[in-house]
Amino acid sequence: MPELPEVETVRQGLRGLILNKTIANVEVRWGKIINGDSTQFANDLVGLTFQEIDRRGKYLLFRLSDELTIVSHLRMEGKYRVTPQAQEVTKHTHVIFNFTDGTALRYLDTRKFGRMTLIKTGTEDQVGGLKTLGPEPTATDFTVADFTQRLRKHKKAIKPTLLDQNVVAGLGNIYADEVLWLSQIHPLQPANTLTGTQIQALHDNIIAELAKAIKAKGTTIRSYTDAYGATGGFQLSLHAYGREGEPCERCGVTIEKIKVAQRGTHFCPHCQVLPESQVSAS
Repeated sequence: MPELPEVETVRQGLRGLILNKTIANVEVRWGKIINGDSTQFANDLVGLTFQEIDRRGKYLLFRLSDELTIVSHLRMEGKYRVTPQAQEVTKHTHVIFNFTDGTALRYLDTRKFGRMTLIKTGTEDQVGGLKTLGPEPTATDFTVADFTQRLRKHKKAIKPTLLDQNVVAGLGNIYADEVLWLSQIHPLQPANTLTGTQIQALHDNIIAELAKAIKAKGTTIRSYTDAYGATGGFQLSLHAYGREGEPCERCGVTIEKIKVAQRGTHFCPHCQVLPESQVSAS
C-alpha cells in the first residue's frame, strides 16, 4: 500500500500535469470505486477545473472549482496516469477524467480497492477515515507531548500502534519498521511502556525518515510508481524492511522477520531488544 511519501510524490507529480485543466466528461468503468452514485459523480464534475491537489495522511484531495473536492484513497494498487484521450484504455482503468484539451486523467487499480468520494470543499473532517486521522508527521503538527499522550492510551505493541492512523497520519508497514529500527525499539514493545527518551527518538525519526523518503520520491517494493510512471528511490535506503537474513547495518547481527498483528515485521534482535517484562499481548 502506498504510504505518505508515495502519496505525496503522486500529489506533487499530478500538480504539474492536471492543474487548471477542465473536465469535459467522466467515464466510470467500475462503479464501486466511487462512494455514492457513480452516475451523479460523473455528471457533477462536467465543466469543473482542477485548481489544486492537497494531501491528508494517505488521502489525495483534488480541489475543484465550484467548491468541490474529490477525496481519493489509492489503497493497495491505485495509480493515476495522464494520457492522450486517443491512447488505448488498458484493462485495469476504472475511472477516466477527459479534459477539454484532449488529454485525460486515468485511474488504474488492479485490485479495485481504491475509492473516490465527491464532497463539498471544507467538509473533509466528516469523511470516514479522515475525521479521526492523527496529526501530520511534521514538526509543526506533530508534537512530542501529543504523541506521548496518544501512546499512553495503547497497551498494544508499538508496531500496530504506529499503523493506527489515529495516532499519527501516513505511516504504513515499511516506514513503521524503519523508524523502529532507527529508534532501536522492538516492534512488540507495548506502546504505553516507551520511555520519554524512546518517544522523543521515535518522534524525531518519524519526521526525518518520511521527509527523506519524500525527497527520494517514495519506496518501490512491488508496483508503486509516481504520476509519471517512474519508480521511487528510497528502497535503496531501507535499513530493516525487506532485509531479513542480511546483517544489520549498525551491529552486524542478522535482521529477522516476524509477524506482528498479521503484518510482516523486520527488526534487529540485537539493537531492538524487548525486555521479558514488556512482552505485549498483541
